[in-house]
Amino acid sequence: MMKICNVSILTPRNTLEKATLSIEAGMIAEILPPQGCSGSADIDAEGWIVSPGWIDLQINGGFGNDLTTDPDRLWEVAAQLPRFGVTGFLPTIITSTTETYDKAISIIKSGPPVGWKGAKPFGWHFEGPFLNPGKKGAHNPDCLRLPDRGNVSGWSRKNGVAMVTMAPELPGAEEVARQLLEAGVTLSMGHSLATVEETRRAVSCGFTAATHLFNAMPALDHRAPGLAGETLVNHAITAGIIADGQHVHPDMVKTAWKMKSPDKIVLVSDAVGALGMPPGEFLQGGMEIIVSQDSAKLKNGTLAGSVLKLDQALRNVMEYTGEPIEQVLPALGVNQSRLLRLEKYGEIAEGYHADLTFVDALGNLKMTLVGGDILYWSDR
Repeated sequence: MMKICNVSILTPRNTLEKATLSIEAGMIAEILPPQGCSGSADIDAEGWIVSPGWIDLQINGGFGNDLTTDPDRLWEVAAQLPRFGVTGFLPTIITSTTETYDKAISIIKSGPPVGWKGAKPFGWHFEGPFLNPGKKGAHNPDCLRLPDRGNVSGWSRKNGVAMVTMAPELPGAEEVARQLLEAGVTLSMGHSLATVEETRRAVSCGFTAATHLFNAMPALDHRAPGLAGETLVNHAITAGIIADGQHVHPDMVKTAWKMKSPDKIVLVSDAVGALGMPPGEFLQGGMEIIVSQDSAKLKNGTLAGSVLKLDQALRNVMEYTGEPIEQVLPALGVNQSRLLRLEKYGEIAEGYHADLTFVDALGNLKMTLVGGDILYWSDR
């Protein structure tokens, strides 16, 4: 058993309450009143804040590994993510071949190597290939295709597919959406030219999220609000935001934060294989990208994912919006757990998984627990 003393817990009311956590067998066993540390196994977390573990819904790779090019690297990427506060994630395959998607499903179903520890992959996020060519971004246009039920016959939550991003206005999208929903897959709108009417229709068909709000969709227009405009005002849509200061202007992040309900925003990294690596040239989904200290771009200047770490996203949103840390933290794990319908995640409560992320009051990462195991500690 492990006791974590004097820590400030993020409550379901988005407040902070001092307590002592008792962790046993990978679960939260007890939440006790704050008390001093009394045993050698106890951790004094005075000055720390603990939130439900951070879940990144969009990670294309990291540490020199591009998951679209080589899905086999899944467990290597996952093993290193806790040092960025990530306890769970959706490994993401961008627009690719049928063989790549099939291989990815096979890998995640086979499970991790013996003795492996790391951030938990809750299922693949297939971002494509059913995207609008007019908003393809950094996706390979040769692999784009129209939605077809035959192409997704094996895509299910049971087979390790958790989320699919598609353009809902494409012919055949509604039929594919129905099939995926029946298979337990969460649907997100993205890389799309959808109008307001088409967006509302998609929501009525079961789409519940928008992939990287404002990016790869038409800009807000006062006569044609489109997908972005409807996402801002429709409570049924959870909006993903890449808060690196480049994908979305800080003032637009603040606008989205003020317009959306606090439980309907999820911060994502959209990290590429260069995450955690020095600047240089890398492959992303078969496309060459140039990575600097704070950006990833195609050679023509098009943004191609990011090298954003979630603790930096937390600090950025606090700065952009002026919100206190307890109001921003739910967008890193609580809201994701709700969107994915994960049981016993997304809340610090007895009987819940001990997947926890610890920061200081400024949002600096201090410690990461996955299944009750300390997989990152800044002081070690």
